[in-house]
Amino acid sequence: MDLFNTNPLQNLLPYDGSVIYFGKILNHNIANQYFNKLLKEIPWQQDEFILFGKRMLTARKVAWIADKDYAYTYSNATKIAIPWNDTILQLKNRVEEKTKASYNSCLLNLYEDGSQGVSWHSDDEKALGETPNIASLSLGATRKFQFKHKKTKQKSEIVLEHGSLLVMKDATQANWQHAIPKTKTVSKPRISLTFRTIYE
Repeated sequence: MDLFNTNPLQNLLPYDGSVIYFGKILNHNIANQYFNKLLKEIPWQQDEFILFGKRMLTARKVAWIADKDYAYTYSNATKIAIPWNDTILQLKNRVEEKTKASYNSCLLNLYEDGSQGVSWHSDDEKALGETPNIASLSLGATRKFQFKHKKTKQKSEIVLEHGSLLVMKDATQANWQHAIPKTKTVSKPRISLTFRTIYE
Protein backbone atom coordinates (compact mmCIF):
# COMPACT_ATOMS: atom_id res chain seq x y z
CA MET A 1 0.00 0.00 0.00
CA ASP A 2 1.34 3.42 -0.92
CA LEU A 3 0.75 5.74 2.01
CA PHE A 4 1.84 8.81 0.10
CA ASN A 5 -0.50 11.02 -1.88
CA THR A 6 0.40 13.35 -4.71
CA ASN A 7 -0.29 16.66 -2.96
CA PRO A 8 3.22 18.03 -2.24
CA LEU A 9 2.05 20.17 0.69
CA GLN A 10 0.27 17.44 2.64
CA ASN A 11 1.77 15.29 5.37
CA LEU A 12 2.88 12.11 3.62
CA LEU A 13 3.12 9.94 6.74
CA PRO A 14 -0.04 8.25 8.02
CA TYR A 15 0.78 8.93 11.69
CA ASP A 16 3.51 9.71 14.25
CA GLY A 17 5.40 12.27 12.18
CA SER A 18 5.39 14.75 9.32
CA VAL A 19 7.01 14.40 5.89
CA ILE A 20 6.40 17.03 3.23
CA TYR A 21 7.42 16.48 -0.40
CA PHE A 22 7.71 19.74 -2.34
CA GLY A 23 8.62 18.06 -5.60
CA LYS A 24 11.09 19.76 -7.93
CA ILE A 25 12.16 23.19 -6.64
CA LEU A 26 14.93 23.54 -9.25
CA ASN A 27 14.41 23.15 -12.99
CA HIS A 28 16.45 20.52 -14.82
CA ASN A 29 19.18 22.82 -16.16
CA ILE A 30 19.71 24.67 -12.88
CA ALA A 31 19.78 21.38 -10.97
CA ASN A 32 22.40 20.06 -13.41
CA GLN A 33 24.59 23.13 -12.85
CA TYR A 34 24.48 22.77 -9.07
CA PHE A 35 25.09 19.03 -9.27
CA ASN A 36 28.22 19.46 -11.40
CA LYS A 37 29.55 22.26 -9.20
CA LEU A 38 29.10 20.24 -6.01
CA LEU A 39 30.85 17.21 -7.52
CA LYS A 40 33.91 19.37 -8.13
CA GLU A 41 33.86 21.78 -5.18
CA ILE A 42 33.08 19.58 -2.19
CA PRO A 43 35.96 17.79 -0.39
CA TRP A 44 34.17 14.44 -0.41
CA GLN A 45 35.35 11.81 2.05
CA GLN A 46 34.20 8.29 2.83
CA ASP A 47 31.92 8.15 5.84
CA GLU A 48 33.25 6.49 8.99
CA PHE A 49 31.45 4.28 11.47
CA ILE A 50 32.43 2.00 14.32
CA LEU A 51 31.33 -1.64 14.11
CA PHE A 52 32.19 -4.00 16.96
CA GLY A 53 34.93 -1.61 18.02
CA LYS A 54 36.50 -1.41 14.57
CA ARG A 55 36.71 1.71 12.40
CA MET A 56 34.99 1.12 9.06
CA LEU A 57 34.48 3.19 5.93
CA THR A 58 31.32 3.36 3.83
CA ALA A 59 31.30 3.29 0.05
CA ARG A 60 29.31 6.51 -0.12
CA LYS A 61 31.08 9.81 0.54
CA VAL A 62 30.02 12.70 2.73
CA ALA A 63 30.82 16.26 3.76
CA TRP A 64 29.72 18.09 6.93
CA ILE A 65 29.28 21.87 6.63
CA ALA A 66 27.97 24.41 9.14
CA ASP A 67 27.92 27.96 10.49
CA LYS A 68 30.59 27.00 13.06
CA ASP A 69 32.95 24.07 13.57
CA TYR A 70 30.17 22.00 15.10
CA ALA A 71 31.01 18.46 16.11
CA TYR A 72 28.40 15.98 14.91
CA THR A 73 28.47 12.39 16.15
CA TYR A 74 26.52 9.59 14.51
CA SER A 75 27.25 5.88 14.04
CA ASN A 76 29.79 6.30 16.86
CA ALA A 77 31.97 8.57 14.72
CA THR A 78 32.44 12.34 15.07
CA LYS A 79 32.81 14.92 12.30
CA ILE A 80 33.93 18.54 12.60
CA ALA A 81 32.15 20.94 10.27
CA ILE A 82 33.89 22.91 7.54
CA PRO A 83 32.64 26.35 6.38
CA TRP A 84 29.90 26.91 3.82
CA ASN A 85 30.82 27.71 0.24
CA ASP A 86 28.81 30.01 -2.05
CA THR A 87 27.16 27.16 -3.96
CA ILE A 88 25.72 25.50 -0.86
CA LEU A 89 24.69 28.85 0.62
CA GLN A 90 22.68 29.57 -2.54
CA LEU A 91 20.91 26.22 -2.18
CA LYS A 92 20.42 26.77 1.55
CA ASN A 93 18.69 30.09 0.86
CA ARG A 94 16.40 28.42 -1.68
CA VAL A 95 15.51 25.62 0.72
CA GLU A 96 14.86 28.04 3.59
CA GLU A 97 12.62 30.10 1.35
CA LYS A 98 10.57 27.02 0.46
CA THR A 99 10.38 25.49 3.93
CA LYS A 100 9.95 28.73 5.90
CA ALA A 101 12.61 27.42 8.30
CA SER A 102 16.28 28.14 8.97
CA TYR A 103 19.20 25.73 9.15
CA ASN A 104 22.75 26.12 10.48
CA SER A 105 24.34 22.99 9.02
CA CYS A 106 24.26 20.52 6.13
CA LEU A 107 25.32 16.91 5.78
CA LEU A 108 25.98 16.10 2.13
CA ASN A 109 25.97 12.54 0.79
CA LEU A 110 27.36 11.33 -2.52
CA TYR A 111 26.06 8.01 -3.86
CA GLU A 112 28.14 7.21 -6.93
CA ASP A 113 25.64 4.69 -8.30
CA GLY A 114 22.89 2.31 -7.23
CA SER A 115 25.35 -0.03 -5.50
CA GLN A 116 25.61 2.60 -2.74
CA GLY A 117 22.77 3.30 -0.35
CA VAL A 118 22.10 3.80 3.33
CA SER A 119 20.49 1.29 5.69
CA TRP A 120 17.60 1.86 8.08
CA HIS A 121 18.30 4.64 10.58
CA SER A 122 16.85 7.73 12.24
CA ASP A 123 18.47 11.14 12.50
CA ASP A 124 17.73 11.30 16.21
CA GLU A 125 21.04 12.47 17.64
CA LYS A 126 20.70 14.69 20.72
CA ALA A 127 22.45 17.58 18.96
CA LEU A 128 19.49 17.84 16.55
CA GLY A 129 16.96 18.46 19.34
CA GLU A 130 13.81 16.54 20.25
CA THR A 131 11.96 17.12 16.96
CA PRO A 132 14.54 17.61 14.19
CA ASN A 133 13.54 19.52 11.08
CA ILE A 134 15.59 18.07 8.21
CA ALA A 135 15.28 19.30 4.63
CA SER A 136 16.73 17.00 1.99
CA LEU A 137 17.51 18.38 -1.47
CA SER A 138 18.19 15.72 -4.12
CA LEU A 139 20.41 16.22 -7.17
CA GLY A 140 21.33 13.66 -9.78
CA ALA A 141 19.97 10.14 -10.15
CA THR A 142 16.39 9.42 -9.09
CA ARG A 143 16.37 7.12 -6.04
CA LYS A 144 13.79 5.49 -3.81
CA PHE A 145 13.47 6.81 -0.26
CA GLN A 146 11.85 4.40 2.19
CA PHE A 147 10.18 4.79 5.59
CA LYS A 148 9.53 2.15 8.27
CA HIS A 149 7.67 2.72 11.52
CA LYS A 150 9.74 1.65 14.52
CA LYS A 151 6.87 -0.14 16.29
CA THR A 152 4.30 -1.15 13.69
CA LYS A 153 6.94 -1.85 10.99
CA GLN A 154 4.60 -0.29 8.42
CA LYS A 155 6.56 0.71 5.34
CA SER A 156 6.23 3.04 2.40
CA GLU A 157 8.45 4.77 -0.11
CA ILE A 158 8.69 7.80 -2.34
CA VAL A 159 10.82 8.50 -5.41
CA LEU A 160 13.12 11.50 -5.02
CA GLU A 161 13.66 13.30 -8.31
CA HIS A 162 16.49 15.47 -9.57
CA GLY A 163 16.08 18.94 -8.04
CA SER A 164 13.41 17.88 -5.53
CA LEU A 165 12.95 18.74 -1.86
CA LEU A 166 11.69 16.54 1.00
CA VAL A 167 11.26 17.71 4.60
CA MET A 168 11.07 15.46 7.67
CA LYS A 169 9.95 17.14 10.89
CA ASP A 170 7.92 16.93 14.12
CA ALA A 171 8.12 13.39 15.60
CA THR A 172 9.30 11.66 12.42
CA GLN A 173 12.78 10.78 13.70
CA ALA A 174 11.41 9.49 17.01
CA ASN A 175 8.94 7.13 15.36
CA TRP A 176 10.22 6.30 11.88
CA GLN A 177 13.39 5.04 10.26
CA HIS A 178 14.37 5.83 6.70
CA ALA A 179 16.67 4.28 4.13
CA ILE A 180 17.89 4.48 0.55
CA PRO A 181 17.95 0.92 -0.83
CA LYS A 182 20.64 -0.30 -3.16
CA THR A 183 19.58 -1.02 -6.72
CA LYS A 184 21.13 -2.45 -9.88
CA THR A 185 19.01 -0.24 -12.12
CA VAL A 186 20.78 3.06 -11.25
CA SER A 187 24.19 3.70 -12.82
CA LYS A 188 24.50 7.45 -12.24
CA PRO A 189 25.47 9.41 -9.09
CA ARG A 190 23.17 11.23 -6.68
CA ILE A 191 23.94 13.99 -4.19
CA SER A 192 21.69 14.72 -1.23
CA LEU A 193 22.03 17.90 0.81
CA THR A 194 20.38 17.39 4.20
CA PHE A 195 19.96 20.76 5.88
CA ARG A 196 19.49 20.63 9.64
CA THR A 197 19.97 22.59 12.87
CA ILE A 198 22.58 21.73 15.49
CA TYR A 199 21.86 22.81 19.07
CA GLU A 200 24.91 23.38 21.25
